[in-house]
Order: sequence, then structure tokens, then C-alpha cells
Amino acid sequence: MNEEIVWIFGYGSLIWRVDFPYLESQEAYITGWTRRFWQGSTDHRGVPGSPGRVVTLTEKNNSTCWGKAYRLHPENSSEILADLDHREKGGYDRLAIPLHFRDGRQALCITYHAVKDNPNYLGSIDTLSIARQILRSSGPSGHNVEYILNLETALADMSIRDAHVSEIADQIRELQMT
Repeated sequence: MNEEIVWIFGYGSLIWRVDFPYLESQEAYITGWTRRFWQGSTDHRGVPGSPGRVVTLTEKNNSTCWGKAYRLHPENSSEILADLDHREKGGYDRLAIPLHFRDGRQALCITYHAVKDNPNYLGSIDTLSIARQILRSSGPSGHNVEYILNLETALADMSIRDAHVSEIADQIRELQMT
């Protein structure tokens, strides 16, 4: 992998919490996938026995998922991927997928998604229940509310509104006021 151009696609915390060096960052999207708060986090935004919720990708026809793409330097891409494998160890697998940039260019990228049979996969429930779980969850990387609000803000900074993220964030704000 040292000679290849490697793009990483982030659709969750990698949009607003990049902790690796990169040569270039671009707003980009993937198709056929959507972002959902269906993955449990017991190592970042929750703890064992009380998981937080973080996003994963789920397949959905005719959908577009916006995020950020990061082009890695060929000399350290293997090391960065190993670090990302560790960061995403809580049930995520690598996925190679076509990436689309705003200017019409395309590239192959690596992203991470949670497979349904991983032990931290929580799956679909109503958004109010997701909001309540996020409100009561905290872990080594901070409170789970910070995760969703930072994600919502980062998407808004890109002029992207993700209905799933916004609905949960709105419910969290309402619940915090009661």
C-alpha cells in the first residue's frame, strides 16, 4: 500500500476529530449508504454495560452520505491505517468503496463500517430512544452528546443536513430542556 494513493472517508467523528496527518482533505460523498446511530460504543462514548451510540453505515438504495476524505501520504499510510484499525476496533471493518468529490472526480477510498454481527451492534430503534441513550452515555473520549452535536455542527459547516442526525440532536436538545 506504500506506493498507492490512499483516501480515507470519514462520515462520523473523523469529520471533526482527525488525529492523523494527511496531505489533503476534501468534502466528498459515497452512494448507496446512509449514516445511522446503530453502533454501540463501549470504548469511546460509553463503557461496557452502558454503551453510547455512534454512527455506522447501512446500505440504502439511492442514498448519499456526505463526509470528508483525507488523502494519506504514501510513506505513512500503512501506519495510519493500523492506527485507524485500532481506533475503530469496537466492531468496525474496513470497506473499500467508490468516493465522489464535489468537483466530479472519483477515487477509491477506505472507510469503516460496523457489521451487524459484531458484539457492539445495537441496530435500529426509534430516534427518541437513541437520543435518551446518548444523553446518559459517556466514555473515555467524552460524553456521547458531544459526539452527536459536533457531528451535526461539522455537517452544517459543510452545508449538509442529515435528517437522522438532526432529528436525534433536536430530541436531545428538547430532552435537556425538560
